[in-house]
Amino acid sequence: MTTSNLRMKTILSIISLLLLVPFIAMQFTNEVNWTVIDFVVMGGLLLFFGFTLDFLVGEMTSFYFKIILGIGIVLIFLLIWAELAVGIVGTPFAGS
Repeated sequence: MTTSNLRMKTILSIISLLLLVPFIAMQFTNEVNWTVIDFVVMGGLLLFFGFTLDFLVGEMTSFYFKIILGIGIVLIFLLIWAELAVGIVGTPFAGS
């Protein structure tokens, strides 16, 4: 198995495990109420940022640029996630 296939499978496995958390929580509480659209959007967001982080950090040669780029990508992901969840900026895509 090549390294890129292993990294791809690892990213997909992590995304699957992360999406299992709200799915399992929905079985035990009414406070987590995700629809199919929520799972699709979060899955797409995780896929995009996971593969973007893998690609961009893999292409960089400097360790410090990898750290800075990684932190930047994670911060952008968290900002988009927070906006979709609760609407911290107030876009039309904001959550409840």
